[in-house]
Amino acid sequence: MALETRVLQSDEWDVWYDQLELAFGGMPETPEERELYRSLTETERSLGVWDGGTCVATAGAFSFRLSVPGGALVPAAGVTMVGVSPTHRRQGVLSSLMRRQLDDVRAGGEPIAVLTASEPVIYGRFGYGTAAYSMSVEIDKTRVRLSVPPGTDEVRLRLVDPRKALADCERVYAALLAGRPGMPARQPGWELQALLDPESTRNGASPLRCVVAERADGEVVGYARYRVKPEWDLTGSDGRVDVADLDALDPAAYAALWRYVFSIDLTWTVRALKRPADDAVLHLVTDVRRTRARLRDSLHVRLVDLPAALTARAYGAPLDVVLEVGDAFCPWNAGRWRLTAGADGAATCTRTEDPADLELSVRELGAAYLGGVTLHSLAAAGLVREARPRALARTSRAFAGDVAPWLPHGF
Repeated sequence: MALETRVLQSDEWDVWYDQLELAFGGMPETPEERELYRSLTETERSLGVWDGGTCVATAGAFSFRLSVPGGALVPAAGVTMVGVSPTHRRQGVLSSLMRRQLDDVRAGGEPIAVLTASEPVIYGRFGYGTAAYSMSVEIDKTRVRLSVPPGTDEVRLRLVDPRKALADCERVYAALLAGRPGMPARQPGWELQALLDPESTRNGASPLRCVVAERADGEVVGYARYRVKPEWDLTGSDGRVDVADLDALDPAAYAALWRYVFSIDLTWTVRALKRPADDAVLHLVTDVRRTRARLRDSLHVRLVDLPAALTARAYGAPLDVVLEVGDAFCPWNAGRWRLTAGADGAATCTRTEDPADLELSVRELGAAYLGGVTLHSLAAAGLVREARPRALARTSRAFAGDVAPWLPHGF
């Protein structure tokens, strides 16, 4: 029987989601988690592959607006819930889903698609480039102290129920959008994902806790969500603080929140995952070697409408460059494009027959799109070729951002 790919119907969601869980190893979820993901699913953007009456593959997309260099919020498809049954792998099923999905994204007018990958090796062949890296830190409090900026002592901290503090935390989050490329503006309901706290995933840690940082007038300017994992051995306590989220609007509030998690009694280690690669905590600690910082890939970017994507972001220097772009999977992007940007960062991008200055694939262009990965570093790896002298240096300088892209919670 031939496989059928079709848009998900609401009454098929449970079967569709069960297939997704199977593809990811059958990890059990609480009713609260399942209901949240049901409510967030955009069925009209969700695809299922059916073999007779059995769902054998899934893929979906969330509608986002993503912050890009310059502070604009660009429509983006947040690719999600991609999985293929073990019985149907290596039969072209994933490629057909990616083909259908990118065609739909283009038809819907979204210039970019983004995802966080369970296995990063999968998506490069579909034109996704690694545009952001996340940093994890595990800090030994017995050997590391914090050097805090002036004003830290004036910040007032208050422990609150995470749900009661949610609106204040979301205001802080929204205020940070324009300054951090790769940060998605949250659609209604997405703020609840950060509060999911099933006991089955705590591994013996406490329930989620929240501390907010306030100015003298009571305005919330930062927050940290965290768990405490108590441990004991023959010498006494050996607990750990796991930081889930920590955001702030100014350096004093940021430092005060880190100082708070460092001060929690009976703990000797602070661990934080999915931090930006340029996280300022690296400059607060007295011994960066003892932070045990580690990088891994995070956000992958795919330019779906190349000229629309390149003109949606701003550039850090004037630019006039001809890019010869390869894109076998979305051939409408392939060819030579003249990208120009003025001193104000605004850009135009049009097709041209002029000789190329740089040659690269759409994958590398996606990697450099948010400014955290430089074209210079990609060229050093042999992934970008300079066809005209000095074109690489000026183009890389214009593309590069002054902050590393932000890391979203998984789509």
